[in-house]
Amino acid sequence: MQLKWLEDFVALAHTGSFSRAAELRHVTHPAFGRRIKALEAWAGTPLIERGSAPLALTAAGASLLDNAQQMVGNLKSAHHELLSAAGRQENTATLATGRTLARTLVADLMLRFKPLLANGELRILTRSLTETSQLLERGEADFMVIYHHPLLAVQLSARQYTHTTLAQDKLVPVTRASAQGQGQHQFGGSDATPYLAYAGTLALGRLVRDHLANNPHAPHLRRVMECDSADAVYEYALKGLGVAWLPWSMVSGACKAGQLQVLGDAPLEVRFEMRAYRAKRRLHPLAERLWQVMEQR
Repeated sequence: MQLKWLEDFVALAHTGSFSRAAELRHVTHPAFGRRIKALEAWAGTPLIERGSAPLALTAAGASLLDNAQQMVGNLKSAHHELLSAAGRQENTATLATGRTLARTLVADLMLRFKPLLANGELRILTRSLTETSQLLERGEADFMVIYHHPLLAVQLSARQYTHTTLAQDKLVPVTRASAQGQGQHQFGGSDATPYLAYAGTLALGRLVRDHLANNPHAPHLRRVMECDSADAVYEYALKGLGVAWLPWSMVSGACKAGQLQVLGDAPLEVRFEMRAYRAKRRLHPLAERLWQVMEQR
């Protein structure tokens, strides 16, 4: 059974005329008649009272008409919804990133993207580094924005994916600043300095852990807590709970405002890049335009 047979039958029932229904369906009168007969063959019973004037449906035809109208209507609605969804998809780009980057770098990117989103939408998904990479590889994200450092290298095929460097950043040790501009905690005293650590599941946590383990200038620290949110660690540092290594992009404003104080010097910093990745294949128009913005440094 073909959908067009049901559509033919509905048109015939509404017009009451084979010639008028054939005209509406853009087929010849003989071809239209053959399609109605094909539908009757599928139904296994006559649907039209032949020889009646005006045209009348059999009992089976009347029963089929209700179902046919509902089926044709449902299929048309589904088709319209699919077209609408496809249109929305063409005007929606998806970016996968980490929670901290979503709050800092991606927020800055949104200002640059704004002119392109007048008739579009950017979906931002926050995941772990591994999950972010998987979203890109599965095609569930057009881009991923991540930290890049030799310790955090992602395994993506250079033949299938490309990247652009968006910015440079660094992790700096900070502590709450006093009214006199002095750090509440210091390095090098007789006691170990309270340290606010990241969970090892965070990319930033892996960077800091390796840096402290292999840096001859690393201070004597005492872990007082561990957290899997850089935003929370930032708040704990502001409250004076200890020293934390936080991205300069996140803390620069608080440092300039005298709320936080940077401790130590350059050897205690951890420098890294922030990169955007995408598949080399052609993306939909909105995604391609957003990528052009990201390539403009």
